[in-house]
Amino acid sequence: MGVHVFNSVEAWMEESLRFACDVQGVIAMRLLRLAQGGPDAAAEAELMVAEKLEAITDAEVAMLRALCDGEGILVAAERAYAPVRERVCANSSRLAQLAA
Repeated sequence: MGVHVFNSVEAWMEESLRFACDVQGVIAMRLLRLAQGGPDAAAEAELMVAEKLEAITDAEVAMLRALCDGEGILVAAERAYAPVRERVCANSSRLAQLAA
């Protein structure tokens, strides 16, 4: 995705909608996996928690680096968003392959 700071409300809204749909898809696939139970469900639950902690840490570091580099709050926010977005995309691909 790269850092480019959304130049318009329309671009921001489009990305927000795309992200929301991707997140809902990941949630649905994870819920299905968890509902099946067993060792795969337990592993998915552990992975889910670990990934969230890692994503929060990466987002915070990215935001702080941007601010320390003198970037504005919009650039810092977009840099913080990037690792979260990357994980959602990776989870979507991984879970879709497992479901297939």
